Amino acid sequence: MVTPKYKRILLKLSGEALAKGGKSILDFDFIKEVAEVLVRCREAGVEIGVIVGAGNIWRGRQGTDMNRKQADHMGMLATAINALALQDSFERAGLNTVVMSAAEMPKFADNFTVRGANEALADGKVVIFACGLGDPFFSTDTAAALRAAEIGADAVLMAKNIDGIYTADPKVDPTARRYDEVTYAEVLEKQLKALDLSATTFCMENDIRCYAFALDDPDNIYRVVMGEHIGTELHR
Repeated sequence: MVTPKYKRILLKLSGEALAKGGKSILDFDFIKEVAEVLVRCREAGVEIGVIVGAGNIWRGRQGTDMNRKQADHMGMLATAINALALQDSFERAGLNTVVMSAAEMPKFADNFTVRGANEALADGKVVIFACGLGDPFFSTDTAAALRAAEIGADAVLMAKNIDGIYTADPKVDPTARRYDEVTYAEVLEKQLKALDLSATTFCMENDIRCYAFALDDPDNIYRVVMGEHIGTELHR
């Protein structure tokens, strides 16, 4: 049996990726594929934390005429919807799963604590983190970076709708080149579209390794976990 490169990971799933073709808020057939890949990761002995965005439902910045805090609170609630959908699919696939929320909602999820999350991971449970950091003005990228540090993840896996970090927007600039690897300092210096500013700075200061890759093929998660180089590696 091949030994995974990473013992514990924090997987960031974008909300848009969960909608796949965008015909509905959630593509459960696609989420099932993700769940099946995570089963293989667990069978290989990998401990898995998952944090999910909410772009398929609501982003705080959509509320242009709203109070920013109120708009961000809506985004946090949207991540909880996605987290519960993931939990259902994961458990159907045979994964022992717990949802932990940064905002107290005991009827739907456990309250997040670092100790509770680490105990659940050590017990072999997949921990899904909902509601970001529980505070407005912070993205789920930043929440992913902090949760990764709190659980001692070996790497953050950023599964997005694009296959890595580019020198420019490849949809606009046909000459844009994808990085195989890039430092956080270079991301900041060149203002690359990677993680948001606070997440990038946090990862750099705390020496957190990150991989950005496309989720169009869920098997990419397993490939990265097993040490295959795909997408873009970000490091200090």
